[in-house]
Amino acid sequence: MPVKLDSAPLDISGISQTEIELELKDSNDFNLTPAIAQPVQPVVADSPQKQQSALVIFGTTFITIFLAEIGDKTQLSTLLISAESHSPWVVFIGSAAALITTSLLGVLLGSWIATRLSPKTIEKSAGVMLLVISLMLFWDVFQG
Repeated sequence: MPVKLDSAPLDISGISQTEIELELKDSNDFNLTPAIAQPVQPVVADSPQKQQSALVIFGTTFITIFLAEIGDKTQLSTLLISAESHSPWVVFIGSAAALITTSLLGVLLGSWIATRLSPKTIEKSAGVMLLVISLMLFWDVFQG
């Protein structure tokens, strides 16, 4: 059945159904044949944000956590406990187990939240929480 591709829709064109049918029958502009089914490509493959490799994710996580932990209360506490106990390897194992446990809790909670909230909501919530923490810290500095 030949179809004229540049014809206007019925409700916009202002011409009757029979005029369109006659125009379609007389038109030899295009002869559409049944299309061959093409495999559907997944949307993820075409998205600009490709899946990151495990090495990139690991490296980003390691560097972020490493830099965040340098000189913080946890590192200073570990240093003091190690100096007092004279058992650095036991302190190392204890502090490593504590960091692994807190990281596991963070990953599990993050995975659970990701299944229930959109990434935009998570980003906005994290931003608001960081602003609130910053304001609380500033308030403590001005109070003290």
